[in-house]
Amino acid sequence: MSAETRAVPYRLARIAHRGVEPSFPLVREAPAAGLEPPTAARPAQPDASNEPVLEVGEIQGNIVAGFNKNFQTLLFLHIDESAMFKPWLAEFVPLVATADEVIAFNRLYKRTRDRRGYSASVRARWINIAFSHAGLAKLTTDADAFADASFRSGAVAQSAALGDPTGDDAEGNARHWLVRDGDGDDAADVVIIVAADTLADLESEAALVEQLIFSPRRDGRPVRCGASIVFKQEGRAQLGALAGHEHFGFLDGISQPGLRGRVSDNKYDVLTLRQNPDNPHQGKPGQDLVWPGEFVFGYDGQDAMKNARDPGADSLTDGAGGLVAPEWARNGSYLVFRRLRQDVFKFHSFVQEKAAPRHLTPSALGAKLVGRWMSGAPTMRAPHQDDALLGGDDCANNHFAFQAASVATNKESPPGSDQCSDITHPQSPGDPRGARCPLSSHIRKAHPRDDVRAAETETHRLLRRGIPFGPSSRSTPEAPVNDGVDRGLLFMAYMTSITDQFEFVTKTWVNNPNFKEPNVGVDPILGQSAGVDGDRRRTFKVRVGLDDHQLTAPEDWVVPTGGGYFLSPSISAMKRVLAA
Repeated sequence: MSAETRAVPYRLARIAHRGVEPSFPLVREAPAAGLEPPTAARPAQPDASNEPVLEVGEIQGNIVAGFNKNFQTLLFLHIDESAMFKPWLAEFVPLVATADEVIAFNRLYKRTRDRRGYSASVRARWINIAFSHAGLAKLTTDADAFADASFRSGAVAQSAALGDPTGDDAEGNARHWLVRDGDGDDAADVVIIVAADTLADLESEAALVEQLIFSPRRDGRPVRCGASIVFKQEGRAQLGALAGHEHFGFLDGISQPGLRGRVSDNKYDVLTLRQNPDNPHQGKPGQDLVWPGEFVFGYDGQDAMKNARDPGADSLTDGAGGLVAPEWARNGSYLVFRRLRQDVFKFHSFVQEKAAPRHLTPSALGAKLVGRWMSGAPTMRAPHQDDALLGGDDCANNHFAFQAASVATNKESPPGSDQCSDITHPQSPGDPRGARCPLSSHIRKAHPRDDVRAAETETHRLLRRGIPFGPSSRSTPEAPVNDGVDRGLLFMAYMTSITDQFEFVTKTWVNNPNFKEPNVGVDPILGQSAGVDGDRRRTFKVRVGLDDHQLTAPEDWVVPTGGGYFLSPSISAMKRVLAA
């Protein structure tokens, strides 16, 4: 940890060699990189001197590295008095975890886990912070320099356009959202993310942050924060057999983009290991590498008109040289937050009711709607029944395309290799008509892969960092249980264009009944259809054998109950601009 972090009143990221609650399941993956970058090229760490060096000491840690913590607390603040908040922010900045700290910890975690054979070997606590446009406007005169119209207008203003319910009494109507600013017109000015490996560590860290907000101290004298907490949300990953799964029961977080770029001047010190022995332009098999400007301002992004492996323009510009954000936004990223309540009973009841007439089990119909079985096994490679070994193998569970046939990595990885192999799993012949993975399925709508030209697909990716909230449900597709408990997903994703990434995916793919073919329907899981008079019926086609079945869901299974568009600035931006 940095000397600056050690100097704060309490340590932000302690590492303790004691057992903790089990983390996400130990899926089979290629070994982690060493703690020190290699001095010569290795298969997973080739010469990447043509890729940018990320300023990981400036970028907040949850963006490119990811906290990956089972326990999180989100604190939403309203800035009451900017003159008091600025000096408080200046003293708070040293607590903010940076990408270099999180990357170093993640490497240590994976290395000790691989050597010791269990996951609870080291632990850490992390904090990040982000600001809405309204919050930035209270701290700087440059808030309107951000060209992203959706960021400037805010999440509440964009809710209806995203298909959210608009009926006066609808729970999902933005007017009823739980996360509301003190001004009453949008999400909060600030969100602070606190994350830890254990509940005890999280409660301790969150309590200390709240203490700083209510009674921060400087030079031994009490100083007001200038902000107040307007909402507090706990995030809890499911543990035990449900570890890594969202509340409907499906393994989550599988299909993340890999990032090009290095974390030091060492030309082999890549951020994402290249673990597909047959494709140097992927991380793990099926994980295409994306230029970092798609997620962090100030770096080369993708260009839809070029080969996906070639860089586009600096993400701080519009491609023609004009700035889309102020210069101080460099090393920052937009954060989209959505509090999505999941009605597990309604979803499980639907698949139970509709499965038998189509000669499917409820779990099999659920797998078709998602595009994966609950284990994480893609229906592209396991079309008829779940395959837990495939689902738990992250060298194989994301290795497929929709149009083209998949090809197994061409060799068995030798012992100790840093390369992936998936030759033991069945391959996919391709599925242009949606027999294996329906054209309307969630994974096909949200990330269409080669259903769309690859160079275009990669310009709309998201770095997802969500976590479930609420207790686990006893409900299953075969035995639905209605316990009335509030549970769901705290969706969080980072990007450099809210309009071209999160909103494009939502409007153009997920909610579009004519993508990729006419009348295939909306995404059954996240798709929203706002009809007249509050009608929320959604239709989608599912192919079973040679027949297409059009199904209609009469109600939403996923309901937005809060949201916000934020900017996660760099460390320097907070010190020199927002806290100045």
